[in-house]
Amino acid sequence: MNPFVWFRQTKLHTKILIAMFLGIPLGLILGPKAEYIRPVGILFIRLIRMIVVPLVFSSLFIGTASLGDIRKLGRIGLKTMGYYLCTTALAITIGLLLANAVGPGRNIDSATRDGLMSSYGSAAGEKIEIAMEKPGVIDTLIEIVPLNPLESLAEGNLLQIIFFALIFGVAATLVPGDRAKPLIGFFEAVNETMIRIVHIIMKLAPLGVLALIAAVVGQFGADILISLLSYSLVVAAGLFIHMIFVYSSAVRIFSGMKARDFFRGIRPAQLIAFSTSSSSATLPVTMECAEDNLGVSDEVTSFVLPLGATINMDGTALYQGVAAVFIAQVYGIDLSFGDQVTIVLMATLASIGAAGVPGVGLITLAMVLEQIGIPLEGIALILGVDRILDMLRSAVNVTGDASAAVIVASTEGELGKPKNLEESW
Repeated sequence: MNPFVWFRQTKLHTKILIAMFLGIPLGLILGPKAEYIRPVGILFIRLIRMIVVPLVFSSLFIGTASLGDIRKLGRIGLKTMGYYLCTTALAITIGLLLANAVGPGRNIDSATRDGLMSSYGSAAGEKIEIAMEKPGVIDTLIEIVPLNPLESLAEGNLLQIIFFALIFGVAATLVPGDRAKPLIGFFEAVNETMIRIVHIIMKLAPLGVLALIAAVVGQFGADILISLLSYSLVVAAGLFIHMIFVYSSAVRIFSGMKARDFFRGIRPAQLIAFSTSSSSATLPVTMECAEDNLGVSDEVTSFVLPLGATINMDGTALYQGVAAVFIAQVYGIDLSFGDQVTIVLMATLASIGAAGVPGVGLITLAMVLEQIGIPLEGIALILGVDRILDMLRSAVNVTGDASAAVIVASTEGELGKPKNLEESW
């Protein structure tokens, strides 16, 4: 068969995998020149992010308005928040246990440390400055209530958008008679249109993924990888353990779904998250996978997944635990049990309101390090490999969101039979 014909007939997730593997040698061949093709990947990300706000608002409004029971909405909300907080704390704990057991920072000599500080010190300073300007947990919770909903929509503030969509949807259920039907019908049409746009954009996914992977590999120095190999492997191992064992066990216990079916259904979202390093940018794909491939109802998907893309950062939290211990070990700082409990609490709280965009983990990490007295400039030690690890933890983040959707849907009797996977992807 003609390879071009075969590629055209191949399913989307296979095309994305092929693009990822081709991007690695392409990046190695082009080296720094791979930056010239990065705009193709950036364009792909922008196309996806373009529809996040209208899709989230319309789907969440429809889901809330169609529930017709405020108590059910509260019940779903409590289950979602409880699951997210528990898995986040568990992820950090796994990271701390691995980092303490392996001790990746004990093998970094002073020359390597000084070299990393020299190369990435200025970039780390920028991240620290942003972190210091970030509002505290209480202020973040207060700012969930938008002063101007239109401004929140324009700025893409997901927490504020979620809050307003929920209030708007609840109010629509309280409108007497059929007066709210035209409004609900309008947003149903908007939601369906956004889903169609997702399918159009995803046709460009292989090209976007190829460009993004090649650009990352091209700028990634082999020397940095070797010097931070132990640290990177600990983070990757922790992410793998959390994703394979925690999520699959939770899904199996609470919904009865086989791990194989779950991971097969969420695979396209994982690949996009890995390529874009963004939970928010992947949100439209995650929602599509949850509904079509996993059988989650629209009502649950529209509430659980947008909330997860904003506050559920298990992969990021695990990385913060490992990074904090690694930096402390490099500086010869012994962390007490109380310090490590503080890391668990701070990283869990710092994940609330953290935007699902590339690199946000470094900003929240600075907040954690400051709380336990570890030098903030130590962030420069891990900055060189952060992009690669960001790709891995983003894939874990969206997997956690999807597992929550499956579990909540199952406990609410909203988990139906998935559509044919081959039909969707």
